[in-house]
Amino acid sequence: MTATFETALAERVEAMADACTRCGKCVEVCPVTGPGGVNAEPVAVISGIIDILRTGDGPEASRKWANACVLTGECIKACDYGVNPRFMLGMARVAMARHRDEPPQRRRQGVDGFRKVAREVTHISQMQLGDELLARLGQKPGGAAEPETPPDFVFYTGCNVLKTPHIALLALDIMDTLGVTYQVLGGPSHCCGVVQMRTGDVATSGRFAENTMDKLARSKSGQVVSWCPSCHVQFTETTLPTVEKTRGSKPFEMTPFMLFLRGNLDRLRPFLRKPVPMRIALHRHPGLKGVVEAAEDILQAVPGVELIDLKQPAVGMMSNYFRALPAYRRELQKNELDAAERAGVDALVAVYHADHRELCAHERDYPFRIMNLLEIVGASMGLHRDDHFKRLKMLQDVDAIAADCQDLVAQHGLDLETTRQAIQAMLDEQPLPLRGGSLSTGG
Repeated sequence: MTATFETALAERVEAMADACTRCGKCVEVCPVTGPGGVNAEPVAVISGIIDILRTGDGPEASRKWANACVLTGECIKACDYGVNPRFMLGMARVAMARHRDEPPQRRRQGVDGFRKVAREVTHISQMQLGDELLARLGQKPGGAAEPETPPDFVFYTGCNVLKTPHIALLALDIMDTLGVTYQVLGGPSHCCGVVQMRTGDVATSGRFAENTMDKLARSKSGQVVSWCPSCHVQFTETTLPTVEKTRGSKPFEMTPFMLFLRGNLDRLRPFLRKPVPMRIALHRHPGLKGVVEAAEDILQAVPGVELIDLKQPAVGMMSNYFRALPAYRRELQKNELDAAERAGVDALVAVYHADHRELCAHERDYPFRIMNLLEIVGASMGLHRDDHFKRLKMLQDVDAIAADCQDLVAQHGLDLETTRQAIQAMLDEQPLPLRGGSLSTGG
């Protein structure tokens, strides 16, 4: 009998729990044990994680550690035994959710979470783009037709980068200039299953993920270039190794876009023709191995760029992973913004979309720009996409944003009240309050 996704995942979790020596090194190097209030000996903490994996419950310090995880990945580097502590912590959170909630509640929470993501992605992207550009991003029926010949790879956007579509469009523009071929897949119709997994609905998460995985594998090239780090971790650490157990092989390999771009840096350099005379500080998150280093190499290849090290901590996968540590997230962001101001930079530049969403409105109050790395690369290549998301968010008013977008809202037939809810969600995603406070949000 062929194992299901759920049983195969359970077998992987058990095997990893067996392989763990409980040495505690992963706990020792974790940057969030302090902010997370994890006050116990490292050996006791990791031992408690094993208990949670097997029973759904464990000591308070272990539960706190699992919930505080921001996916920095230092724990993976610290393990000498081939164990992935980050995966174990993710599965501990799943085990706690399954222990806490009955199956109907898990399914309902997964459905509600997915619908919220889909609703906000759809509305916020359509508030910014017309049909042609949405189709280019694969978000209109018939807009992303199957290519006649297999492309070099599939470019998997994930969902939430579509809220800041200028970033995804610049990625496509850069790949077009390099002359590589690709098929764009992403958005809510190509869900990675992470939302359902967080609620403990493993079976539904597996169905979503395998459905998307089969679509990603259709390129026949064996390569998927990913944008979203959250989707990347979900596939490479949870879905693909589990499917390998059920099917006997992985359908593709996955490479983060920054590593793809650095791997093609020699092809990129001839197109970096225009100097970009800017002092730039890079907003760093080291969750995906090598991405920060790749981003630095790419920026340093742009003529005119001076890269400034603000000497700030690099923690987590993306800013939005600090859900359980809101005060720590605010502290990190304020310290970095203030350091950038003292350093006299021209721009604070992030790699990922979630960081851009949380930081961009601070451009209103600080004497430097908040930008995405691809905007810097694009400026040197003569490529530009308007950052409508930042422009809208800096209005800081639901009524003003709705009025600005009214033509596109009408064009796409969006429900006005749901659109206003999406706008409010955009404004609410502001962990560190703006210096002068927010304006009226229009009720």
